Amino acid sequence: MQHIKKAAVLGSGVMGSGIAAHLANIGIPTLLLDIVPKDLETSEKAKGLTLNDKAVRNRISEAGRQKLLKQKPAPLTSKKNLALIEAGNFEDDMERLKEVDWVIEVVVENLEIKKQVFTMVDRYRKPGSIISSNTSGISVEAMSEGRSEDFQKHFLGTHFFNPPRYLKLLEVIPTKQTDLQVLAFMKKFGEDILGKGVVEAKDTPNFIANRIGTYGLLVTLQEMLKGGYSVGEVDSITGPLIGRPKSATFRTLDVVGLDTFVHVANNVYDQVEGKEKEVFTVPAFMKEMLKLGWLGSKSGQGFFLKQGKDILELDPVGMEYGPRKKLKTAATELSKQEKGTVNKMKALIYEDDRAGRLLWNILSPALIYSAQLLGEIADDIVAIDHAMKWGFGWELGPFETWDAIGVERSVKKMEKAGVEVPVWVKDMLEKGNSSFYKEESGNIYFYHNSEYKQLAENPKVINLNRLKKQKGVIKKNSGGSLIDLGDGVALLEFHSKSNALGLDIIQMINYAIDEVEKNYIGLVIGNQGKNFSVGANLAMILMEAQDDNIFELDMVIRQFQQAMMKIKYSTKPVVAAPFGMALGGGTEVCLPAAHIQAACETYMGLVEVGVGLIPGGGGNKELYIKHLDSMPNGVEFDLQKVANKVFETIAMAKVSTSGEEARENNYLNYADGISVNGDHLLYDAKQAVLGLYEKGYKPPVRRKVPVVGETGYATLLLGAQAMLYSGYISEYDLKIAKKLAYVIAGGKVPFGTEVDEQYLLDIEREAFLNLLSEPKTLQRMQHMLLKGKPLRN
Repeated sequence: MQHIKKAAVLGSGVMGSGIAAHLANIGIPTLLLDIVPKDLETSEKAKGLTLNDKAVRNRISEAGRQKLLKQKPAPLTSKKNLALIEAGNFEDDMERLKEVDWVIEVVVENLEIKKQVFTMVDRYRKPGSIISSNTSGISVEAMSEGRSEDFQKHFLGTHFFNPPRYLKLLEVIPTKQTDLQVLAFMKKFGEDILGKGVVEAKDTPNFIANRIGTYGLLVTLQEMLKGGYSVGEVDSITGPLIGRPKSATFRTLDVVGLDTFVHVANNVYDQVEGKEKEVFTVPAFMKEMLKLGWLGSKSGQGFFLKQGKDILELDPVGMEYGPRKKLKTAATELSKQEKGTVNKMKALIYEDDRAGRLLWNILSPALIYSAQLLGEIADDIVAIDHAMKWGFGWELGPFETWDAIGVERSVKKMEKAGVEVPVWVKDMLEKGNSSFYKEESGNIYFYHNSEYKQLAENPKVINLNRLKKQKGVIKKNSGGSLIDLGDGVALLEFHSKSNALGLDIIQMINYAIDEVEKNYIGLVIGNQGKNFSVGANLAMILMEAQDDNIFELDMVIRQFQQAMMKIKYSTKPVVAAPFGMALGGGTEVCLPAAHIQAACETYMGLVEVGVGLIPGGGGNKELYIKHLDSMPNGVEFDLQKVANKVFETIAMAKVSTSGEEARENNYLNYADGISVNGDHLLYDAKQAVLGLYEKGYKPPVRRKVPVVGETGYATLLLGAQAMLYSGYISEYDLKIAKKLAYVIAGGKVPFGTEVDEQYLLDIEREAFLNLLSEPKTLQRMQHMLLKGKPLRN
């Protein structure tokens, strides 16, 4: 049976070190190897080192390893993971490949160099170990030529997208010799362990995503030049307006790097003929940009140039920078009023104005091209759609886009313009089928080989929208829905704006706990919005505070606190499933749960000080208790140090940059879980509920909490005063810190006094309401609502 306990990455550049970091993030020890330097650096000479010293011989891979600590966005989910990556070199350490179960080649994109590396790999690897190449377009088949039979059986392409931690797509490319069991293992390992969206691609130039993505970008460039559009105008309508990332077209190219893009385009150009070759011809002005070194973000300028606060755009004709323009037409304004990408696109694409024509001339060739390549680059339309969504961040893949704009209507327009539509698409329409996908009884079907085939889905992927269509909802209001997840588990889904917590969600929490205690074995609190929850409904709190409705606010905060206690002491297990941003009240919902199953990409933090407040829903108390519970039983510990740590975490509004870091900040403990694949999060949370229930779950016993009291309060204040004198915080920050210190310390009681939870909730609520009556807090709240960032007043 195949397993991967240790890996080796050959090549320590940005991509190689990024893949090594991703493996380390999931706990796989990894060897990171690169070439041996030919010359000594000045600093090495000064230390008296020679070319034979290990520090010199491993310099290149060690530099790649160290850069992982400085890169942004961070490739490591925790800096501690760096210890799992060991630097080495191709001359001294190749024989260590016999220690590893998977060897990933990430050297320069040159077939001959790759083949030389694989000759060494074949010599030293252990039989049965998997070997793969991270090539972005070189023939995988050609790389394995001349290798041993066992090598060829265990060899395939594994094309990660950069940065490997964050981009979901993993294209897996088998050769004719790849063992089918190895292929099946790598697809499952890629999804379950690496947390990727895995697509099987064929061994063709640039595989799936880069082939279609590059084609679409080049068509866009040609249309821009032909229609006299500016770089900024194109970006203004090829981003979120059509379900693409904010970076749209040219900002994306600046991030990717012009040199990388041209290399990928040339790779296809060299291997195709006719009209396709014409499209993959890089425009002359881009070649000029290459000569000038205008590569994008890494060189400081590309299609855009930042000057002071202004962002200028490049004029591809005059090769000069000028003010950034936006394309505004009647159609763009109309589309902005529409809800959802499908409606926005429909409002734009059939309009005969500058925006509509540009969009049609960009999208229609990409749709035709995707349909032409079906069978050549992938076996079905689902693989193509997934590749574009997971690799390029598109909301809709090409065939989903085609469905969105209407297949019949668009084909008529294409044919009227003399465009040749692939025969299989016309056949589909002639058979009376008007879409590539259809949904029946909550199941998805896709068009394949002249008929509709049910989409086979991993049972670990739960789609809440489809589940609601299949089973309905138990109860819902404007803020949330209670859904039956099956197997006796219910799910409370938030669906307010930004999943902000208001009275409607508090009502649903209370209802959900009551219903689950009567009729279910446990509850998951989770959703599939953009973020788990950005916290309390700030606009509602500000409005009440401005109207001086302190009585109503007191009632709301009490209700929120009581709902959190209801989660904590529920007789049935409650599992919170945070992902993305789980801030303020979002964290407060998680902390009292019996178990937290967090996504790997979870950004948790009690951030209330940023709006002039402190946590009001029990967050201070719960984080403090979580810290106390992490202390070993029977071992004496310093209670003051615990209070200091909790105070610092909340006062500095520390937000974890991953699930792993949330654990280091004690928002999670070691019994809580982290799901590497975000698509499996709700499934994993449901399994956690079932596991707790089967073990005979009992709610925690109500107990008193030891606090540091008056002397501890004085110690906490000393720390805050020092921060003020150092210029880290303002006078008003100090005022907030005093309130927070009082709550964490447990008020005016002797050190070590044991107090009950309700007492801590009461002083927390009192401090929260006091701060709400402060004009500077109201200013901070207003600033956050208007500008989306904290005010330091």
